[in-house]
Amino acid sequence: MKLTTHHITGDTPSACFSVPVYEFGINTGGPKIYLQAGMHADEHPGMLILHHLMALLETAEAENKLQAHFVILPVVNPLGLADLSYHRHQGRYHPENALNYNRGWPDFAKIIKADDEFVGALGDDAHQNKILVRKAIERWLDKNPPISALDQQRHIVMRHCFDAEMVLDLHCDDIALNHIFIVPQNLPRYQSLVDWMRSQATLTAEDSGGGSFDEVWSALWIKLAKSLPDAAWPEPVLSATLEYRGQQDVADKLNYDDAKGLYHFFCEENMIDDEADINRPSMPAPTAFTACEIVRVTQTGLLAYQVSLGDIVKAGDVIAELISLDGAAPARECTPIMAGTDGLVFSLNQMKYVWPGMSIAKIAGNKPVFGREGYLLED
Repeated sequence: MKLTTHHITGDTPSACFSVPVYEFGINTGGPKIYLQAGMHADEHPGMLILHHLMALLETAEAENKLQAHFVILPVVNPLGLADLSYHRHQGRYHPENALNYNRGWPDFAKIIKADDEFVGALGDDAHQNKILVRKAIERWLDKNPPISALDQQRHIVMRHCFDAEMVLDLHCDDIALNHIFIVPQNLPRYQSLVDWMRSQATLTAEDSGGGSFDEVWSALWIKLAKSLPDAAWPEPVLSATLEYRGQQDVADKLNYDDAKGLYHFFCEENMIDDEADINRPSMPAPTAFTACEIVRVTQTGLLAYQVSLGDIVKAGDVIAELISLDGAAPARECTPIMAGTDGLVFSLNQMKYVWPGMSIAKIAGNKPVFGREGYLLED
């Protein structure tokens, strides 16, 4: 195991931060596998999952079982971890500019197509073109040194993952079942990841509209293949957001089992020379992200749910009653909030005081939801 600590100079006097990077199987000669947790720094299950996964990898390394180079950033967002105010941790948005830490990552397909050295060298060898793509990204990183603390943090992350064959970003929802965001081109090839994660909802989209971190790395290859069809291209790298339940689901045994699931996935992919559990679960088929309804309220009120996680609902079913807190009869009048599609309720809110535009549930259906196009994300 190798531990490298990168330092970030803060944007205010005397402020400094650090990003730890753990590496296992450096000398195996195998593919690079990149994992991170805490991009949204208020989402903590992934940190405990990677804590346990690193212990498993350390044992496997000691037994010469690793066949891949694992790079793990278990605390990827120290800037978000520092965002404490009034006895509450925030961590989802950068306090300086309100940018969601998981939005607005670079579109490398667009960037490197402006690199004449790259475009002129493309040929009919997919492996060689992959090398050229990664050299072009590396040149861009070299030519664009970061200035702000946020840019420094992102630069560290991109330096470590741009040449990985798998990029797995561990997150969680509010109150939720396990679910995964992944490009359709990665399925059914990596259905095993869906199964080992025990994903109750697998949501697919080539581009969900927000420049999310995981989509950058798979979309790179998809966009290049579409825009430069005369060149040979490899299959998109596996890149996915793994949503491990909700914010309160930080529990030692639970998250150890999650880590074991990832370990079994890597065994099945021949990244670790160990036997995967023969009892691999079989999870539901994927559905397009456009078939996922994000149920929102249009007025302020107190939420009283009429459904639970895992319920199957139909369009028109009452998801919750919204109790008015003002108007003619405060705390007396109720407005029903109804499902707009058939499907699985896989996400609910911890906060029950809600306001206009706030999402209060997510339903994974099988048919496109009217108006679900362009920006598909919650925020």
